[in-house]
Amino acid sequence: MRLLIGGVTAIAIALGLACPSQAQEKTNLSITRQPGILYLASHVMETQKLIEKEAAKEGLAGVTVEWRTFSGGGAQTDALLAGNVDVVNTGTGNLLLLWDRTRGKVKGIITSSAQPVIMVSNDPRIKSLKDIQPTDKIAVPTVGVSTQAILLQMAAAKMYGDDQVKKFDPNTVQLGHPDAVAAIANAQHEVKNHFSAPPFQYVELKQPGVHKVTDSREILGGALTQATFFTTTTFADANPKLVKALRTATEDAVAFIKKDPKAALEAYKTVSGDKTSLDDLMAMMKEPGMDEWRTDPQGTMKFAEHLHKIGTLKSMPKAWTDYYLPDSAYLNGN
Repeated sequence: MRLLIGGVTAIAIALGLACPSQAQEKTNLSITRQPGILYLASHVMETQKLIEKEAAKEGLAGVTVEWRTFSGGGAQTDALLAGNVDVVNTGTGNLLLLWDRTRGKVKGIITSSAQPVIMVSNDPRIKSLKDIQPTDKIAVPTVGVSTQAILLQMAAAKMYGDDQVKKFDPNTVQLGHPDAVAAIANAQHEVKNHFSAPPFQYVELKQPGVHKVTDSREILGGALTQATFFTTTTFADANPKLVKALRTATEDAVAFIKKDPKAALEAYKTVSGDKTSLDDLMAMMKEPGMDEWRTDPQGTMKFAEHLHKIGTLKSMPKAWTDYYLPDSAYLNGN
């Protein structure tokens, strides 16, 4: 009988059916993020060791957190699905795509920012998206699925009709924000347009001849979640205390940013190595919409509706809570 019970238990564990609470939770956590102050909460969390502190309160001693920076969301999601990282911190489009493709096995934990992203150009001919010609190149973090790429699709559908939703897709090229900033600064570079993100968009707008073309609020009609923590449901089920610690640490970091933005930006400079002066970063924080440090998902269902309409999402979620963990339902998002 003992052999039979042992064999059944082994099979249950192998199939992932054993109760995760009976297993020891991880004490080493790996999290990705992208460059920029959209991910400011993560820099505060890292420098103040907020996840480690919250995990200790949950009874998990000795937790260590590894923060890894990727240039785009696609590489982050690949790392998550390959099991090379535990949690990713990137845009709404990537979360929705993985939730759909894994049939609900990837879900959101919490968000930390909803600042506008701005498309800029150094080409005097391009004043609006209507001026984009087939040969014009637009830098985005990840072709097809990044927040910026999806916003361009939404704009195309609004301007030219649903049958032209991918009109700007051939114009997009994949470049990390720092590389795209360098391209915009070089008048001879073939890439003259960049759908950027803070702080890069404001650095670019200070350059001679660089001007705004459009932004996320203009396209979407409201705020849009940017930095989103998400993970696999397998990891979340096996590590509920660790996930709770991350969620609480994010809330603590957002509160800290609102209370002391200067100290938060100092953390950002320490971690990122960004040479932008603290005064310039503080000025950026006063730009329209840059106070949107928030943990409740914003505009995500609009994204889902668009992606389902064009066939990228096979399943249309009924509510934002479908692609967030059950314990995140209190966030009151949209």
